[in-house]
Amino acid sequence: MELRLKNRLFVSLNLPESVTDKIIALRDSISADEKIKWEPKEKLHLTIKFIGDVDSELVSKISDELMFVEDYNSINCSFIKFGFFYRDNNPTILWAGLETDISLFGLIDVINVRLQKFSIVVDKNKFKPHVTLLRIKNDLGIDFVNNFKNFTFTPIDFSTNSISLYKSELHKDGSKYFEIKNYKLKKLEK
Repeated sequence: MELRLKNRLFVSLNLPESVTDKIIALRDSISADEKIKWEPKEKLHLTIKFIGDVDSELVSKISDELMFVEDYNSINCSFIKFGFFYRDNNPTILWAGLETDISLFGLIDVINVRLQKFSIVVDKNKFKPHVTLLRIKNDLGIDFVNNFKNFTFTPIDFSTNSISLYKSELHKDGSKYFEIKNYKLKKLEK
């Protein structure tokens, strides 16, 4: 019996380093608790399509199929707030929320359609643009939650010009991401 290796893949809209630095600075201004294990800077991205586990022989085919994204223009975004995802009324994820060009939603629809040929399921959930900042494992208290929920800031506007296909590997100290392919978006003329 042949053993097939699986690769856990996702597609990400990449953030400029200056933007991740600003988000981290805002985050740290709200909570500088050194015991909190924040998502590292290199893992801050906007997942636009979680592909899941696929056989190794499909990785290069998926990578080639996604080349079409280079026909798209860079995407304007704006970080606007912090928020939480909950499970059983308990916060489990702290995120930074974004507003994006409507073109991103169309791009995601096309990615979904094009990847169906590889038996990759279309996500039925409504896309909520966000960047995960913290996976909450212990109760951090109502003050922590309220400090982020009530924090306001001037929106951080930016344009992103690349999308990547990543592989995620689970290790004992958490997941590690490996970029398989980077796709450059067209820069808009000013």
